[in-house]
Amino acid sequence: MTDETLPGTVPGGVETDLFPWWLVVLQGFVTLMLGLFLLMQPGMTLLVLVTFIGIYWFITGIFAIVSLVLDRTDLVWKAIIAVLGIIAGILVTTYPLYSTVLIATFFAILIAVWGILIGITSLARGVSGGGCTAAVLGILSIIIGIILLARPLLTAASLVLILGVFAVIGGVMAIVAGIRMRR
Repeated sequence: MTDETLPGTVPGGVETDLFPWWLVVLQGFVTLMLGLFLLMQPGMTLLVLVTFIGIYWFITGIFAIVSLVLDRTDLVWKAIIAVLGIIAGILVTTYPLYSTVLIATFFAILIAVWGILIGITSLARGVSGGGCTAAVLGILSIIIGIILLARPLLTAASLVLILGVFAVIGGVMAIVAGIRMRR
């Protein structure tokens, strides 16, 4: 008996007893809609998402202050989280346009640096006996990382569209999985 035929699973072995089928369909629908919004109105959708992130950071900072009052353990970390959360939340919600560009660009730069570091590691592994394939993939990763790093705004705009495509695909897959769970 494979995991697809076990009770309480859907293809891929995902356990379905944790969530009702309609909740999985609802999540899929919301993810699909987000993906479509990201593809049709990437700037506005990203602006709204970043504003929600700012609100979340602000609320996290407030909760950290409440946690400080109720529990004095990890005082320094809670204070740092509180201050940073409140400041970041205020800045992001006060300047949502700038924040959208900065946050998306920061993630693009982070991905580029990560690609370069992975490339260096793969190249070193390939040179030290890991094989020609690892070295070639390392060089490609370094080149792609440098290209992404050279154009972080273009990379940020591309990431929004890529995220939109993944959200559409993930949303459709969740809807299908939820419908299959019902049967």
